[in-house]
Amino acid sequence: MRKPWLLAAFALISTSLSAQTAEEIVSKYVAARGGEDKIKAVKTERITGTISFGADADGPFVVERRRPLKMHMEMTLNGQTMIRTYDGKSSGWIYNPFSPKPEVQAMTANDLKSIFDEADFDGPFVDYKAKGNQVEFVDKGDVQGKPAYKLKLTNKNNDVSYFYFDAGTYLILKWEGARKLADHDVAWESIFHDFREVQGVKYPFLIESDSPGTDQTQRITADKIEVNIPIDDSHFLKPEPPAPPAPPNAPKSE
Repeated sequence: MRKPWLLAAFALISTSLSAQTAEEIVSKYVAARGGEDKIKAVKTERITGTISFGADADGPFVVERRRPLKMHMEMTLNGQTMIRTYDGKSSGWIYNPFSPKPEVQAMTANDLKSIFDEADFDGPFVDYKAKGNQVEFVDKGDVQGKPAYKLKLTNKNNDVSYFYFDAGTYLILKWEGARKLADHDVAWESIFHDFREVQGVKYPFLIESDSPGTDQTQRITADKIEVNIPIDDSHFLKPEPPAPPAPPNAPKSE
């Protein structure tokens, strides 16, 4: 009669150890980035650089964020600029020049459901419990020859993703999850490189991503990361469509 209770006790001990290990890894990760105080001291952020989807599809991008959750993103490919904004409260907008009928449209409920992860300054691990995130230790692994700790993160929407933390530095090496393309989710993974310190907080300046088993790739290279700079409120409201690109050999206005 005692055996089931014994097994249950071992199960509880195992669960407790995994949770404690996850907690320790998260704590060391936050410290490695600069510590909670310095991370939360960042009130605004602007990242500028280049995004590439292959040899023939790349262009500049800019992402601006302001606390608590305001966001503005622009990405230009082949002379066409896509814009996404979120007011930090309840409304967001998208301008997609590659759609059949380009116009500024309000974000859908599904868009807004996932916007928190994009607009969140601190990432999913700072104050993760208050954000409704659950973190579990999975296993030790290896990322490009580096030993790593693998954690499972389940957010408040029950979306599951996996993070690999460098066993030496405790910075994030890899993310595995899914992203929505068209109307369906596809497996996606990202590798984080070239961490640099900006006003006491470490950021990856290179993120390489792909969909395993496909030819879909993405490379984000940050040229500059600025923090605590003034950003006007209008950047986070409904955007105006950008002016169409001038045709080749068009006369310059004086």
